[in-house]
Amino acid sequence: MHPLAPVAVCHPGRHTDRGDPPGTITGVDLTLSLIASGIASWFAIELYASWRLRPRLHAEIWMLAFAAYAVASWSLAFGLFLGWTSFTFRSFYFFGAIANIPLLAAGSVALANERAGRVAMRIVTLWLVFGFFATFLAPFVNPLPPSSIPEGSAVFDFTFAIEALTLPGPRLFAAISGAVGTLVVVGLALVTSIRSWSTNRRLAQGNILIIAGVAAPALGGSLTALGESAVLSVSLALGITLLWLGYRMASSARTSDRPRSIEAAHTQDD
Repeated sequence: MHPLAPVAVCHPGRHTDRGDPPGTITGVDLTLSLIASGIASWFAIELYASWRLRPRLHAEIWMLAFAAYAVASWSLAFGLFLGWTSFTFRSFYFFGAIANIPLLAAGSVALANERAGRVAMRIVTLWLVFGFFATFLAPFVNPLPPSSIPEGSAVFDFTFAIEALTLPGPRLFAAISGAVGTLVVVGLALVTSIRSWSTNRRLAQGNILIIAGVAAPALGGSLTALGESAVLSVSLALGITLLWLGYRMASSARTSDRPRSIEAAHTQDD
């Protein structure tokens, strides 16, 4: 499909508040997806520059998480502009649904305790290697729509078979990545914000922003399933912005306590 051609892919039962045909992808959707991609890329590059100046494990892992976020956002933009291909959707699914949250979780652990962060990163790396092969080897159970945002549940199974061998599929990796990764990120951030609220308000507020940054794309994905295509791009841009602000506030907050607890570990300068 030519990128300038009008995009109008409809799904029965899906409606938008803009008066467009159900499931229509408009110029607004495309513009918002590009904006989200640009924001995610800018933050990833900025964090990379900061890490190069002063390498720190938590900054390195969060840089990788932001890079995965950016790749997922660009895959979404290309899918909406040019129509989905196997490669663009698998990239969108792997980096957005499988890789991003575990990397954020490993980065949060490293910010609390560097030694534990190194162990967490080894586990995440092994997990993502298996998830990558599952995502790019698993067959689609249904064809991809040419331009609307596909749902993982519509194109992937929880398992797939290679000859006589049954293997875990991308949906299983996405479910575990989302559940465990979100639990770690939100759990650490919530504990830190509660324990530091009275002693370091900036640290607590930074962790609250991190929680909101994790929640925003999840909400956008839920609304997208109801036919609100533009909401996903907006939620991606909002999510990465909140994560960036929260990371900056939490990693630069200072406290008089030594780094023996979660909240003290968050006081390392970025």
